[in-house]
Amino acid sequence: MIRKIGLVSALALTTALGGCAAMTATGSETLIPPHPVPAIAPVDYVRDIHSYALPGIARVTHVALDLAADFAAMTLSGTAALDVTAEPGANEIVLDVRNLDIQDVRDAAGNPLQFETGPDDPILGQPLTIRFPAFAPGERRRIVVRYSTRPDAAALQWLTPAQTAGGQKPFLFSQGQAILTRTWVPTQDSPGIRQTWDARITAPSDLRVAMSAEALGGGEPAGPGQTAWRFRMTNPVPPYLIALGVGDLAFQAIDERTGVWTEPSMLRAAHDELVPTAEMVDVAERLYGPYRWGRYDILVLPPSFPFGGMENPRLTFATPTIIAGDRSLVSLVAHELAHSWSGNLVTNATWSDFWLNEGFTVYFENRIMEQLYGRERALMLQSLGWGDLQSTLADLPAADTKLKIDLAGRDPDEGLTDVAYEKGAAFLRTIERIVGRERFDAWLKGYFDRNAFRPMTTERFLEDIRAHLVTTPELERQLMMDAWIYQPGMPSNWVPPVSDAFVPVDAAARAFFADKGPASAIPWSGWSTQERQRFLAWRPDGLRPGADWLTAAQLADLEATLNLRQEGNAEVVFSWLQIAVAHRYQPAVPTLEKFLTTMGRRKFVLPLFTSLWAEGDWGRPIATRIYARARPGYHPVTTNSVDAVVGRP
Repeated sequence: MIRKIGLVSALALTTALGGCAAMTATGSETLIPPHPVPAIAPVDYVRDIHSYALPGIARVTHVALDLAADFAAMTLSGTAALDVTAEPGANEIVLDVRNLDIQDVRDAAGNPLQFETGPDDPILGQPLTIRFPAFAPGERRRIVVRYSTRPDAAALQWLTPAQTAGGQKPFLFSQGQAILTRTWVPTQDSPGIRQTWDARITAPSDLRVAMSAEALGGGEPAGPGQTAWRFRMTNPVPPYLIALGVGDLAFQAIDERTGVWTEPSMLRAAHDELVPTAEMVDVAERLYGPYRWGRYDILVLPPSFPFGGMENPRLTFATPTIIAGDRSLVSLVAHELAHSWSGNLVTNATWSDFWLNEGFTVYFENRIMEQLYGRERALMLQSLGWGDLQSTLADLPAADTKLKIDLAGRDPDEGLTDVAYEKGAAFLRTIERIVGRERFDAWLKGYFDRNAFRPMTTERFLEDIRAHLVTTPELERQLMMDAWIYQPGMPSNWVPPVSDAFVPVDAAARAFFADKGPASAIPWSGWSTQERQRFLAWRPDGLRPGADWLTAAQLADLEATLNLRQEGNAEVVFSWLQIAVAHRYQPAVPTLEKFLTTMGRRKFVLPLFTSLWAEGDWGRPIATRIYARARPGYHPVTTNSVDAVVGRP
């Protein structure tokens, strides 16, 4: 039974759909004092179909977490104190929660407040409606939610010691994007409702806590065998950027504002691989203005982390699969760093506008790589991205190949495709090509400044660029902006990237794949990772779905000559395994099984299981067997996707 809601909220509910969010706290009675709300320009809130929040009526401006991590129970428990502002007369606030156990809600004086959770939606979770006396004009209040997460909280992964590099201590990390923060923090979980936050996290004393915020000194005693760690984020951020890591962590600086956190056994390799990070920050600032977050550190997580990286402010979370030993995959760091401007500073207001985060970031990432490693390296990366985009465009329904995507009734993860990333970047490169780089850079730097710490919609983007760059009908006609955003596929003014470095690679691919030349003729040892990826991605023109393009002898020659069974670069291994699965190449199955059971990066895991499943009688038994073994080590972000293909063991 849902209690009757107040008049103001009832009127607002007729114009908004639900969403989700969550926050954590410890059992401690000590709360961090209320945090002053930074002075920022007023926000015009837009409807977010993935949140129950009604920010036009009442909104969270700050979250203060006081939580304890219980590794035996696999729970975070404590309080989330929320600073709230509301329109005069408002008597309720609606939060997003999913699978949270809410114990009670109180005001700042400790008086109980009425609260009710609504019906549970499998994607959005539940609305948590909290009632209080009507707000006076200009009033701000604090409400305190006491709660506990559940062991199956989708944002959290609790790792056993055996699932870590050191093998001695457990590990916990969070992944909130897109709408999973509500599974560990009760708040308004919408990217358009920015919030400052602070936290006190209590954990076993032999573990270290790291968060996507400024660390306030070292740990402090918090009872027998327990240590508390404090953090604060004074810039307002979307809730999906509140992030937590707890484990056996060590740190090594790169320079005065960058460094690496990871398990001690991985620290030297991770640090040496990520040394270019410091210079990347300098380059990014020269391109588009000051870095506004203080430090930029990287936390290299255990291999179950489901993404390549996550741009949590001040502390990017990264997969260990980028540690290739030759710095060949550091474009991922450039990407996550670029998010400090495109995504963290200027954020998509809803997940239908996701391209505003990722398209801008892929463009920015490539500019960083060009400055550091030259135009040809940047063109190779563009070309590889273009190839990925072509495959995505061929596989998706036409409606999902638009930049502005309709996600009504869908999990926002369905919008996390190469359309947002690569088509979005292609759009910006098209604008740059037509207006000129100097003019485009001036606009983009201004765009970040004008819209800093504010949510952005596609329509607001169009207003900005038309006001400050695209100011003539002729330029509007040339750019075809509405076609790029609102129409499927690629507009006619797109020019695909061409890398001269790939010309000899393509020739070598044709000589081996089509002309049946020996693998020993492939100049593999002299190629970069990007050239190796291009070689393995080659397919004959007009290849029919399900058709082979290699013989068993060629596959064996390729595997042996290029030493693919011992290859350590995850991108290269993945490209090879896609070929092997498509040909039902049985000798590669041990490599496939090792790959899928030793890392959980969804970019690799989902396509490989999808390819296996498509191979019917050969592939499905292999997929079922491997997934039963691998699934316990995957994060829910990965298992939710693979379950839909293979089924839950």
